[in-house]
Amino acid sequence: MYFGGSIALIAIGAILAFAVTDAINGVDLTMVGYICMAAGALGIVLSLIVNSRRGDAAVRDTRRDDIPPAR
Repeated sequence: MYFGGSIALIAIGAILAFAVTDAINGVDLTMVGYICMAAGALGIVLSLIVNSRRGDAAVRDTRRDDIPPAR
């Protein structure tokens, strides 16, 4: 799940938690909304962690100036 999916989960969760006034027997829509928002926030945090680790591997290009060029 990347940023787009996480933001969508947060938006859907906020709509369920704060805007929906309907009731379904046996389902607390407010709690479902809070769970969706928490899952979206967790997805954003995990995406940031994974992307930061992926970027570190690409930066490790070592150059040495003290070795003469090959002929």
